[in-house]
Amino acid sequence: MTLADLEKEREKVNREAEKHKRRRDVLNEKTKEWVRKRDELNAKVREIVEEASQHREARDKLNEDVKNLKMERDEWNRKVNELTDHVSRTKRRNLPTGTVPLGKLKKELRSLEFKQMTSVLSVDKERDLVEVLSRIVGEIKQREKELEENEEVKAAMKELMVGKEKAEESHKIVGEVADEAQVEHDKMTELYEKSDEFRREADHAQEDFIKTKMEADEEHKKHIEYIRKVHDLDKVISGMRFKQRMARVRGDEKLVMREAEDIYDRFKKGEKLSTEDLMTLQKSGYL
Repeated sequence: MTLADLEKEREKVNREAEKHKRRRDVLNEKTKEWVRKRDELNAKVREIVEEASQHREARDKLNEDVKNLKMERDEWNRKVNELTDHVSRTKRRNLPTGTVPLGKLKKELRSLEFKQMTSVLSVDKERDLVEVLSRIVGEIKQREKELEENEEVKAAMKELMVGKEKAEESHKIVGEVADEAQVEHDKMTELYEKSDEFRREADHAQEDFIKTKMEADEEHKKHIEYIRKVHDLDKVISGMRFKQRMARVRGDEKLVMREAEDIYDRFKKGEKLSTEDLMTLQKSGYL
């Protein structure tokens, strides 16, 4: 291969080296973009998870409040049951002696009402049953009116009413706080789901970063390979140029020696030598 061929080959190899360098640089820029996107997404994930954690803490606190409020509500319900029993005992204690208990009258009323709805009666029996029902209803109302006017019963009823109001208020508060806890839970869940979406995007960005980085590394490897070939060719070309220069030098030396031999022959023949002839003899080593 001639020097010209080698120089053409060097240009070709150098173009390949530059081509892979440009591709490597483009891919390296893309890796920077993927890193930036991945880091932004991971930062977003951390931000969302932090917000979700705040809602989780709020939910847990509210759930603890619900637990305590339920205990308070249950305590009021227990007290209402006790007060209900107290009212019943107070009413029984204040009923006129020798009369049918109020509870028994109400039970009898329910039984007769059921009979009226489920039995086929003649007109006379229907009328008699209605009269009995009216009498029992009137007696129950009269008994209840008397009991309501009784101071001891009134006090027990008032205490029961207050207890029921407290129990209802406690139940209402439990529901409200439980609803607040559910709202915090829903927000937390929504944010965790959103963070999972961003985390998946960040993982994809990481995968693309790795893929692009590997491609960039491959292009860099090829660039280095071609650069080494360029350097090898430079050495060969430099060697050939050196050999050519040496060949030219050796050619000049041979020419000088031939000229010196001719001048020396003329000198031996007694011819007069010029200053230039003398310098040629000196250069050749004859003088």
